[in-house]
Amino acid sequence: MSNAASKTFTLTDNQSGESFDLPVFDGSVGPSVIDVRRLYGDTGHFTYDPGFTSTGSCDSAITFIDGDEGILLHRGYAIDDLAERADFLEVAYLLLNGELPTAAQKATFDHDVTYHTMLHEQLSNFYRGFRRDAHPMAIMCGVVGALSAFYHDSLDIYDPHQRMVASFRLVAKMPTIAAMAYKYSIGQPFNYPQNDLSYAENFLHMMFSVPSETYVMNPVLSKAMDRIFILHADHEQNASTSTVRLAGSSGANPFACIAAGIASLWGPAHGGANEAVLNMLTEIGHKDRIAEYIKKARDKDDPFRLFGFGHRVYKNYDPRAKVMQETCHEVLAELGVEDPLLDLAMELEKLALEDEYFVSRKLYPNVDFYSGIILKAMGFPVSMFTVLFAVARTVGWVAQWKEMIEDPGQKIGRPRQLYTGPDARPYIPIDQR
Repeated sequence: MSNAASKTFTLTDNQSGESFDLPVFDGSVGPSVIDVRRLYGDTGHFTYDPGFTSTGSCDSAITFIDGDEGILLHRGYAIDDLAERADFLEVAYLLLNGELPTAAQKATFDHDVTYHTMLHEQLSNFYRGFRRDAHPMAIMCGVVGALSAFYHDSLDIYDPHQRMVASFRLVAKMPTIAAMAYKYSIGQPFNYPQNDLSYAENFLHMMFSVPSETYVMNPVLSKAMDRIFILHADHEQNASTSTVRLAGSSGANPFACIAAGIASLWGPAHGGANEAVLNMLTEIGHKDRIAEYIKKARDKDDPFRLFGFGHRVYKNYDPRAKVMQETCHEVLAELGVEDPLLDLAMELEKLALEDEYFVSRKLYPNVDFYSGIILKAMGFPVSMFTVLFAVARTVGWVAQWKEMIEDPGQKIGRPRQLYTGPDARPYIPIDQR
């Protein structure tokens, strides 16, 4: 955080008429922030900001978003540039370390992640404690939280070496955990990771290969999977990242913090949005009914919502969606998929990009709209969509957790409230009520 210099914000108490000067801090780019840390002590007032939409909870050097301009930067690098030119582990190194790796650093990092991909064999028995029809996100929450019971040598958050080992383990093991959750749900044997495959290739292998035949890797699909991971790797202080930071502020171990992030991501308003897109398309059912549902979406009194359009942060085209759109068409062309739902989605995309109602309100298709279509075409069940989001976002969560732990000014999170309940009142014995 830069110095406040001579910039201040003057606040006047309407009741007393007294004025208070609050420091103003400038970031390297983006809006300035008003430092309200002494507000309660000086004025006796809290700020009120449900959803924290106008509150900066931390200073961070990892990700910058300008929603009005449609900009997303990781450590200063544009997301579309990274998605086109880097692979996921290169972006992971960037998020964790602040700079792009040299060739030697990249080789070492890839090796260290690759050789942490196996799970403790006893965890296979842990999976068998779940019902076969358990949602994969429920399994992910449980297994990731349980890692702290297996890897005692990386729980000391104040030891830099242990933090590093925990970081590698989480990034490396998450695809294995996710693939095992899927295999368990369909009654197939678990696949062990293969060290000669890339991060994305290894995940596809563990998801879709079976012992009875050789799995043939499709380079178009593995590239698409790698891009999906990059595009979901981090997104600043969203709900799940804030959850990870809040859990971590108490000193909780990293595995517990990431499990908390997974639980937050599971919500349909966050990581479940691409699943909601396919459910919406299923409800529409046919291209002939698009106009009917567009009319419903325009009706303020109709509860129907068009999922996959617009974004809470982006008031312009989501920069991730541009790359995801290209990837979507590449995957569909490669697979030659004939699916009425995918045809419906493409028609809805075409209409949205031409319709004045969408364009004037900047309701462009977002990353969730395209990712659901891609994943369905690649053979992923809808229940796995949010799981894949968690696999990708793990590196962002870890980078944010690591940054918070290493910040000497960090404190345990303790939001305030506007109390609206009854004032103090006497207890009345039960026989008198």
